[in-house]
Amino acid sequence: MTYAPSHRPFYDADSHIMELPNFLFDYADASIRDRLRPVNYSASLVTDDEVAEIVDNGGKHTADHVSTQVALGDRLIAESKEIQALGAFDRHDRSVAIDMLGFRKQLVFATHSVATPFSQSRAVCDDPELRYGATRAHNRAMRDFCGDDHRLMGVGIVPLDDPELALIELSAALDFGMEAIWVPHHAPGDRSPGHVDFDPFWATLAESGTPFVMHVGGSPLQLDAAWGNTGRPAVKDWMGGGENLRAKDMAVLHQGPETFLSVMLMDGVFERHRDLRGAAVELGAGWVPAMIERLDRTVRSWKKVDQYLAQLERTPSETIREQLAFTPFVFEDVGALIDRSSDDLYLFSSDYPHVEGGRDPIGRFETSLGERGDDVRAKFYAENFLRIFPEARVH
Repeated sequence: MTYAPSHRPFYDADSHIMELPNFLFDYADASIRDRLRPVNYSASLVTDDEVAEIVDNGGKHTADHVSTQVALGDRLIAESKEIQALGAFDRHDRSVAIDMLGFRKQLVFATHSVATPFSQSRAVCDDPELRYGATRAHNRAMRDFCGDDHRLMGVGIVPLDDPELALIELSAALDFGMEAIWVPHHAPGDRSPGHVDFDPFWATLAESGTPFVMHVGGSPLQLDAAWGNTGRPAVKDWMGGGENLRAKDMAVLHQGPETFLSVMLMDGVFERHRDLRGAAVELGAGWVPAMIERLDRTVRSWKKVDQYLAQLERTPSETIREQLAFTPFVFEDVGALIDRSSDDLYLFSSDYPHVEGGRDPIGRFETSLGERGDDVRAKFYAENFLRIFPEARVH
């Protein structure tokens, strides 16, 4: 018996690899290998001892551990978490895990190995060879993890800081078979993502039928420290420390992706590239109805004085419904979001094996969908995914 009920197809828009320390080293060109840092779990639920034990065992879980995980059956998603999860870093175990989960397809993102490719530190900004070399190493590693199981859809990464190098790495990622491209959701290289220099990038994605995705971790998680300076002791993050999302960070997490998509739309990227598709993943969706209302209102009012907005042939709400989708968190009321906007916009996701996905994401979403009909559920669990990722229909 699988976790996902067999009476309908389930497509999972968010899952992860828990990379081992050498994830990038093993796939990097020799010219940059000595400048890379090992994947680091210092700001996570994973301990150094856990990682060391796995490394000492040849980069694998013990046979007993794997057997224990398999014995969980349909409780796998509830009990198998983080680096101890079945298939967290071993591709063969991951195929067993997706058998047990029962999902038709699963997008697979990195967890920690994007730190260098997406870094905005001065050292990386001044070293494009390092940034884009680490990017290619990541995408090679993702190709190998997902390449033997058509249900695992590898998500490549491409930082946009240098438009020419980004286009080169996009071509390489597509050659590696990446089925989505994760781009950071900040202004790349002091440009709007709608800058004309990026048109070849968006055109290549559109022509290849490969969606772009944004994901938590693609831009700094935390507010500037000044916003937390209250003259009182600092608050803890959601894991009890201080390096991850805190309450104030969570309250404004949507601002980055909302800004990125809003300026792309107003700059006419989706108008010029009608076949371009995209998704915001693990960034919540509670902000989406208000964004749509705001964009419709803004474009309607400002196209009288903005010559570029005047060229848009569709309303923002039409464009977003046709070309974008969003994954709600398990604690968000997806039914209410659908009522406020459209049932075309939202995607199911498990976040396996991260704890943020919860112990029973289908159960949580079923509760919030309530009495809404089977057609709404079919869109949420499958059809909206297939609209954004049409190549998933191939197998």
